[in-house]
Amino acid sequence: MSPAPPPAAQAQADGVWPVLQAPPDWRVLDFISDLHLQASEPASFDAWRRYMQHTRADAVFILGDLFDVWVGDDAAGSGFELQCVEVLQQAGRRLKLFFMHGNRDFLVGAKFMALCNTTLLADPATLHFGGQHWLLSHGDALCLADTDYQAFRATVRNPLWQQDFLAKPLDERKAVARALRAQSEARKQSHMGAADLDLGATKAWLARAQARQMIHGHTHRPADHSLGDGMQRIVLSDWDAGANPPRTQVLRLSIDVVLQAGETSAQADSADAGVCVQRISPAEA
Repeated sequence: MSPAPPPAAQAQADGVWPVLQAPPDWRVLDFISDLHLQASEPASFDAWRRYMQHTRADAVFILGDLFDVWVGDDAAGSGFELQCVEVLQQAGRRLKLFFMHGNRDFLVGAKFMALCNTTLLADPATLHFGGQHWLLSHGDALCLADTDYQAFRATVRNPLWQQDFLAKPLDERKAVARALRAQSEARKQSHMGAADLDLGATKAWLARAQARQMIHGHTHRPADHSLGDGMQRIVLSDWDAGANPPRTQVLRLSIDVVLQAGETSAQADSADAGVCVQRISPAEA
């Protein structure tokens, strides 16, 4: 039986973003991003599949670019995409799944989310867990120095552009995606795509979310950054199981609660919880 969904996000006053409230029985949350799954890289797919089958997390948050490319939900009915659907469906029967769009899979839609028993998160989203707020994002929207990419992002995130693109035949969409991916790889080789998150904009987002920590992907540069004013930016790793050494890292938040006499873990006050932040391998999950 599928796990019960968490309480609906509640709109916050004074322009603060809605908050996803973690249920009191959640003790372990995993965060991954930038797996760039594709049929031509089976090692990464196999590592992800094993992780999704065995993680003991109560919820897994996929913060963008699960897929190297996504051209529409109608591509999910066969081949490699169908294998990915089956992995998500199986995992969704025993834990809660959340998905956020990345710069490669921003066309994942409601049909795919429903098929995979997965909840689509807005970017950014605020999570309340362990008595504090955690700001979640893919991260690309804050790479402001890359003005060419920001112009491209504004175009392809426009609902009218997406409606027109999704109306094209599937083969044509795949051809366009291949061309865009080639352009992206060329930018990487020329070091034009190395912009990092803007410090001022990142701190403004954190302040608006009333959060001290931001978790994001996109840059493929895993690290913990102190931003000043008690704020921190936690960057997720990309995945490449075929690299030497392999890159397959999971960020885990877990709660260690000291229980009072006769109290169950679900009854414990989340404000008394200590949140442990770990970077672990999929095998440790």
